[in-house]
Amino acid sequence: MNLTLMLKSYGVAIVVCFGMDVVWLGVLAKNFYRDQIGHLMRPDVQWLPALLFYLIYVAALVVIVVAPSVERESFGRAIGYGAFFGLAAYAAFDLTSLALIRDFPLKAALVDLAWGSTLSATVCGAAYWAAMRMG
Repeated sequence: MNLTLMLKSYGVAIVVCFGMDVVWLGVLAKNFYRDQIGHLMRPDVQWLPALLFYLIYVAALVVIVVAPSVERESFGRAIGYGAFFGLAAYAAFDLTSLALIRDFPLKAALVDLAWGSTLSATVCGAAYWAAMRMG
């Protein structure tokens, strides 16, 4: 996968990731997270760390999952490895939180782990699909 194609697939991936997460966090699961971890949440979003997360996380998905999947021409690999990468990445936060943060709810961790897997699989699938169409 050449650099131009990687950057194009990154552009698709960042739009899909951010769009899905905005709908998830801002609409679909907003009350869930507020009910589960509202006592830990800031009253206002700190956008710089959030933006940095998206930029770094999506770059990792493209480099580690999407590019090798495109080289192997395997949509299944993009989806499967994307789901596993998401599970592992979100586990870094959720399992550490369960281990260290008093009263961090198991339910919130489990839902977040499932979301991380779903989001990452979808982002990788979309970026793979776009790369195969543009390449």
